[in-house]
Amino acid sequence: MATFPDHVPPSLASLTGQVLDKRYHITRKLGEGGMSYVYQAQEVDTGRPVAVKILIPRLSRDPASVERLRREATIATRLNHPNVCPILRLGETPDRLLYLVMPFLEGEPLSEYETRRGPFPLADGIPLLVQMCHGLGHAHDLQIIHRDLKPENIMLVPDPSMPTGLRAVVMDFGLAKERRAGPDVVKLTATGIVLGTPEFMSPEQIRGKPLDGRSDIYALAVLAFELFTGQLPFTGKSAQETMIARLRGAPLQLRELRADLPAKLEAVISKALSVNAADRYGSMTELAHAFEATLNTGVLGRLFKR
Repeated sequence: MATFPDHVPPSLASLTGQVLDKRYHITRKLGEGGMSYVYQAQEVDTGRPVAVKILIPRLSRDPASVERLRREATIATRLNHPNVCPILRLGETPDRLLYLVMPFLEGEPLSEYETRRGPFPLADGIPLLVQMCHGLGHAHDLQIIHRDLKPENIMLVPDPSMPTGLRAVVMDFGLAKERRAGPDVVKLTATGIVLGTPEFMSPEQIRGKPLDGRSDIYALAVLAFELFTGQLPFTGKSAQETMIARLRGAPLQLRELRADLPAKLEAVISKALSVNAADRYGSMTELAHAFEATLNTGVLGRLFKR
């Protein structure tokens, strides 16, 4: 079996069938982003399936990017919740190629599910949103905010114990930030790497203001709006117009696009999309309870207690 060629950039070679750091047999490529490539692999010693996120070589030579990856691993190893994907280890090859190892989740990103299936029915969407609330609430309890919540970062995993047969898992805490960040982290976030996805950013994140868990609440409300309608709640002829609409707090109303959805759900999402963080829900627990109430039943509250 070939040894992983650390000197070859992932963009120039297929890694399938090779071994990373004498530990992980790469079986297939799962995806790529601006900072990393993600592969499915097997642990050589145990045969356990894992996902391996490899920082691209160019960024491996950048101290700020290396520090971001180390911080991601440090933060995510503290997370322990069925609705959050943890980091198993941070590794480094002899040639200083850095990588993260995570459990391999057999499932489908929410973004792909939405593309394939279209907008969710109320009874299918609310349980998933409640689970996301609980996973993010666990992170917030540890003073960690996600900052890049979007459908691409939610994995839907088959789970017969869930009412809809699916478990929502929040992925990629690579942009996560501890609320009590020190000056080194503050300096790190200003290195030029785009932090967050513009369509889901809260107004305070767009403005570069200090963030807390209510910024994730805003992003989850944008995600919820798209989940049920297939559209984003802010429109404009350009990205600038769309951003201005968010800063002014002029979202579409949910029932303009889905009149069959309850007014109660529209009110929940509108509150969570408030321009001022103080006008949103105060915690993910509060938002979870509000989502549950839209189904007029107490069943979900018992099923998804943290």
